[in-house]
Amino acid sequence: MTGKSSGGQFTGKHMAIVLVVGFGIVAAVNLFMASLATGGFHGVVVENSYVASQKFNTWLDEAEKSRALGWDVAASRDADGHVLLETSAIPAGALATAELRRPLGAHEFASLTFTSLGDGRYRSSEKVDAGRWTMRLRIEAGSDVWAGERELR
Repeated sequence: MTGKSSGGQFTGKHMAIVLVVGFGIVAAVNLFMASLATGGFHGVVVENSYVASQKFNTWLDEAEKSRALGWDVAASRDADGHVLLETSAIPAGALATAELRRPLGAHEFASLTFTSLGDGRYRSSEKVDAGRWTMRLRIEAGSDVWAGERELR
C-alpha cells in the first residue's frame, strides 16, 4: 500500500529554520546574562586572595562594631563636585575620611578628607570627578571607629 502521510515533509529548509531560531535564542540569553553580570559587578579585585581570606573574619568583626555604634551616613555630591555627608548620631568633633574607587572600567582612585559644617554635616576638601564611585568611609570619634561603604553617583 502506498499512501501519502497526513503531515507535511520535514525538509532541509525546516532544519535550517530550527537551527537559526535555536542558536538565536541561545545567543540572546547569553547576551542578556552577560549584560546583567557586567552591570551588577561591584566586587573588588585583590592582589592576593588567600591573604584577603585570612582577614575576612577581622573585617566582619569591624563591621559588627560599626553597626553597634548606631551611626548612619548618607553621601551625595554638590554642584561644585564636593562630597557631602549627612550623618546621624555621630559625636561632635568626629574625623571623617574616605577612599574612592571606580567600580568598573578604568582603575581610578581618590582620597578625601572632610570638614565639619556642623549639625552632623561634612563636606570634602577635595572635588570628585563626575561619574560612579564606590566610597569607603571611615569616621573616628575618640576610640570609636565607624567604617562603611556607600555608592556615589
